[in-house]
Amino acid sequence: MTDAVAKRAIDLVLGTIGTVLGAPIVALAAVLIRLESPGHPIYRQTRVGKDGRPFQIYKLRTMVRGAEFTGAGLAIQEGDDRITRMGRLLRRTSLDELPNLWNVVRGEMSIVGPRPTVQVQVDQYTERQRGRLAVKPGLTGWAQINGRTALPWSERIELDLWYVEHQSLALDLRILSRTWRLVVKGDGLYKGETGGWGR
Repeated sequence: MTDAVAKRAIDLVLGTIGTVLGAPIVALAAVLIRLESPGHPIYRQTRVGKDGRPFQIYKLRTMVRGAEFTGAGLAIQEGDDRITRMGRLLRRTSLDELPNLWNVVRGEMSIVGPRPTVQVQVDQYTERQRGRLAVKPGLTGWAQINGRTALPWSERIELDLWYVEHQSLALDLRILSRTWRLVVKGDGLYKGETGGWGR
């Protein structure tokens, strides 16, 4: 079995188990989101996947409806008042990303890989930086466990490129282990991340 086949098998198993076990959490969160803020609790946005192919990502909504058209737009600021109270909890625990597991099951994402970004950012990539798109985007990745939003975009992209060049099942397991420790500590991986932006 090649690494690619093994990686897809792991994605299917973990993605399916995670989707089933996470369903009650998503359902409860959806009700609480809807009670606090008008609008659909599941947010969809077009992201750029492997080889530049677009796909619809699914997330629990953490911001007020229409947030991308107000304030800082796609950028997230410290103390951004467009983020709801429920949204702050979801971001802190990374639970807003649970619906991403459906993208994993569908084959649009992987458990481990660079976080999926938006087209406007891809349009600014250099030819070398486009190498980041050589693999499927992931729920968590090398950049997320090595500084994530504390780093400027250029450094995060460099970390993602390092992952693309050194990817292996052993490295994926290492990333998953460190991701789990960060989540258990309550240090959400995607707070304020423009590329991981979602309402």
